[in-house]
Amino acid sequence: MAEAAATPAKDPDAEKRQKEHVEKLLARAAAESSGSITLGGRVFDYTVNAAFVPVAAAGMEGARGEPDAAVLVTAYLLKDADAATRPVCFAFNGGPGSASIWLHLGALGPKRVVVADDASMPLPPYAVADNPHSWFEHFDLVFIDPPHTGWSVTASEAARKKMLSVDGDIDALAEVVRLWLTRHRRWGSPIYLAGESYGTTRGAGLADKLLDLGVALSGLILVSCAMDLQSIVFAPANDLPYALFLPAFANVAQYHGLLQGPLAASPAAARAAAEAYVQDEYVAALQAGARLGDQQRSRVARRLSELTGLPRELVEEKNLRISDQTFFAEALRSRGRIVGRLEARSTGPKAASGTHDWEFDPGIEAVASPYTMAAMAYFGTQLGLVFEQRYEVLARDVNKGWNWNRGDSSRMGFTSTSPDLARALRRNPHLKVLAASGRYDLGTPYSASDWSLAQLNAPAEVLARVTHRYYDAGHMMYTRQADLKQLKSDVAAWVAG
Repeated sequence: MAEAAATPAKDPDAEKRQKEHVEKLLARAAAESSGSITLGGRVFDYTVNAAFVPVAAAGMEGARGEPDAAVLVTAYLLKDADAATRPVCFAFNGGPGSASIWLHLGALGPKRVVVADDASMPLPPYAVADNPHSWFEHFDLVFIDPPHTGWSVTASEAARKKMLSVDGDIDALAEVVRLWLTRHRRWGSPIYLAGESYGTTRGAGLADKLLDLGVALSGLILVSCAMDLQSIVFAPANDLPYALFLPAFANVAQYHGLLQGPLAASPAAARAAAEAYVQDEYVAALQAGARLGDQQRSRVARRLSELTGLPRELVEEKNLRISDQTFFAEALRSRGRIVGRLEARSTGPKAASGTHDWEFDPGIEAVASPYTMAAMAYFGTQLGLVFEQRYEVLARDVNKGWNWNRGDSSRMGFTSTSPDLARALRRNPHLKVLAASGRYDLGTPYSASDWSLAQLNAPAEVLARVTHRYYDAGHMMYTRQADLKQLKSDVAAWVAG
């Protein structure tokens, strides 16, 4: 028998070096730049301030003195503005291991990465251009790279463990917001948050947490909702996603020409039929399980096949339960293609072996390299941010090491921060919420977001402050210029309203 490999010895100086690295980042002078952008016929002159903010993890030794993390914050501030009253919008992405370049250089900021409207990968070189639909017209913009995304890091393994968790992450970002407001003397400004994907999980929790710190939000923007993981995670004995994904599957199947008859007439027709079927029959069939009679089972299989374009035999084989992975790999099998998750208009070639595995996401591949390369060029040449360390755009080790438990670690179940948002809405009578969903998002489908928002535990007069808007692209709907424009228009109307 071969000998077991020896466990690598821990480097006793590693934590010391990490602590020194954090101290060096925090000692760096802020990177300063300036620019201007024309929005709505008006020229907005701005300064850009990129600096590392110290964060102490609540309950740790560092909370009493030494910082536990250095978090990169990039702020666009209007020149010659009344800083005491101009609104501030803090923005972050999801993952949870994602940096903020997607919202920063995709939708909100004065600059955006130029990508293809049809969800295909553009040819290099990649660059940023003026964003005529920037939200800077309405807010000063502050982009946060949470710990272990971008160049943000923690000073110790204990701090890393603390902050790579739902509650630890919320605590850390609440401290970033508090400290930034203090350092920039912006406590008099109306405060907004914008989060995407897991950033909505984070944002819903922050809306309540910030109230504990005395920060009452004026508004919360949720791009591609993921507040209730039970609604989007396919797991044994969790039938909820099978019902909630079906309208989105039907929408995507119609787009790719997989439907027949009236279902093929339009995306709206496909969605409406699937939504009605979920409500009228499918949920009951899922709950019946093995008690479902043969005749009813056959009828359900036939209708699921009609709504998804998948072979009836496959639907029956999958026990009337079509997961996201099944749809991605099988919907376009006859064409030798796989379907994108975050952007389902996008497709990619299957392996020649005809594998049933879904090997990569064509939707994210179409934008990951363009955003990364354009962002690195922009940070280095225009903002003066140059580091030899890799900028973690999508840190896989963060996702793998994430602690999804909340509060009492013995409490089991799917992560949910919608109770936090409902509580924040009840506590703060001026908080309003705007949710944005892409019809071709199969990571956080519009139909799952509909359900999540409908479950918020608050009376009708409180829920009247929640608005949901829809777009004809995927998870990052702003990569399509028509939706980028519409999103800006919807935000403007929501702010004014």
